[in-house]
Parts: sequence; structure tokens; C-alpha cells
Amino acid sequence: MSWIGVDLGGLRVTTVALDSDGEQLAELSMRTPRSGDRLEVVDVLETAVRSVVDDADLTMADVSGVGVATPGMVVGGTIGGASNVPGWSERFSLAEMLGDRLGPPIRLVNDVTAAAVAEHRFGAARGEDDALVVFAGTGVGAGLILNGGAYLGGHGGAGEFGHTVVVHNGATCPCGRRGCVEAYTGRKAMVRTARHAMQQGRSTTLFDLAEEQGTREPTSGTFRIALEQGDELVTELLTTAVQVLGAGIASVVNLLDVDLVVVGGGLGDELGDWYRHRVESAMRPHLFLQPPTVTMAPAQLGAYGGAVGAATVVHDHVEGRPVSTPA
Repeated sequence: MSWIGVDLGGLRVTTVALDSDGEQLAELSMRTPRSGDRLEVVDVLETAVRSVVDDADLTMADVSGVGVATPGMVVGGTIGGASNVPGWSERFSLAEMLGDRLGPPIRLVNDVTAAAVAEHRFGAARGEDDALVVFAGTGVGAGLILNGGAYLGGHGGAGEFGHTVVVHNGATCPCGRRGCVEAYTGRKAMVRTARHAMQQGRSTTLFDLAEEQGTREPTSGTFRIALEQGDELVTELLTTAVQVLGAGIASVVNLLDVDLVVVGGGLGDELGDWYRHRVESAMRPHLFLQPPTVTMAPAQLGAYGGAVGAATVVHDHVEGRPVSTPA
């Protein structure tokens, strides 16, 4: 039996094929549509699944299940509330749409919850009973591992860490609310802030670098290069980002008393130790328990962690071994 995992990100759709032992058979990455409607995104998801199946020398008849990691709030087979993907804001039945096209059972899971499952099963959180997995990229999200399993909450909405309010009536978040963690730490929000600063007369190399890289918008890698080159505005944006992220993480640690915080995502991976060490330093003064009992570690599974987690979720679901608390 084989299992497919798809991770829908703001910039890339990453897909893996795993065998029944969890060994990776094939992987691929495709660009996420930046405009259009949900059907264009669903078309890309279908193409990604069929392509990775072909790359693994399989047929769809060999596939026992497809797991899809997606931003937004997952309720059963439906998804909604994801502002970073075209057509993903209003709730719709993604599992039914993909199931009709592909055939095998479809299982949806929040993207960072999928990454948390993967890190707990195979990566940095392996063996931990309680952990917070934070991914900062286009947006900011978190997955919770509590009592040895992924925690989804009563309605599937647990882990929306990026929309925790840290500044009353603060900066506008891509979700439309104000003062969220993501409004200061997500790449999409920082790009918007950088554009506004340029309109006010500030200078930055961020957009010139993105053009040199052939991308419409600055990526996490663009931010890394600008930081390394000493771009003043980017340095300010990232300094604010790590301070807000550290404070937000501390609030979760104070509430749940987790043992481990795993940091990953596009920004976490690209900026590496510079980013993680500053987030940890920003977190520690806000921790209630002193001396601190929590540790922080980098995510280990990289860009394909969410896809691996999605494949793991559908595997365990079909096999009757749920990896999470029921929603």
C-alpha cells in the first residue's frame, strides 16, 4: 500500500509518496496559484497527486489514501478561513471535490498540525508528550501535541496561533483582524508593511532582490539575503517579528506548560539559528515558570514535513489508528 501527502502552502504545493513503512518513494514541488479561484487550486492539487504517483511508478489503484495539509480551519472534509490561498476563505468540501477526481479516501488536516504530526512521529518532537510546533512563512501557524497526540480542539480550530491577538487594536492582519501575531511575523504581512514604508520614503532592496530571483513577491529566501546584506528596513521588520513571535510563544507556554517548542516554516528554515535564537531570547523574559523548563529546537523535516505529516494522518485514519484527539 502507498500513501500520498500534499502540503498546500502560500507559495508552493509540496507532495510526497510514502510506502506502508513510511519510506519516501517520490517527492515534487509545484507553484501555488496566486490568483484565480478555488478550482484552479484544486486543479493543481490533483495534478500534484497524479504526478507524484507517476514519479513513484505507481497507479492510483496502488494508493490507499491521500492526506492534504491546508491552511485554514478544517472541519471534517471541509476547509475555510485561509486568506493566503485563492478561494480558500469561504468554507467548501475539499475532500469531496478531490475524492470525486482521484478515488482514494481523502483526509484533510491543518497544515501546521500536519507538520506537528510529522515532527512528533519522525523529527524534532519525537518522544515528547507535549510540544508546540510553530511554523512562520507566508503566514504563521502552530500545531499542538498534547498527551502524546495532535490536539485539534472541539471544532477543529486549535492551533490558530497566528491569530492570537498580541497588540490591542494593532496592525491589520491578512485575516482582516487587528493585532494578530501574524500581522507582525508573517511574510505576507511584512511585505505589505515594507511596501507601505517605501511609499513613505523608506528604502529597501527587498523588491529588487525578489525581481532578480524571478519571483513576484519576496520569499523567505529574499528576506534572508536582504538581512545578510544589512538592509535596514528588513532588519527592523525581522527584529519586530522575532520579538512578537517570542512573546506569543511565551503566552502559549504559560497556558499549556509544554516541554518543547519546535520552530520551522519558510522563515524559520531560511533564517536558521539567527531567527530561532532571537525568538528564544524574546520568549524567555515572558515565561511565568522560572527557571524556564521549556526548550526550543529547529524543525528537522524541512519543506516536505507538512506533506509527510498529511500522509501519516491519512495512513493512521484508514488503518484505524487516529493520531489526534477527535474534533
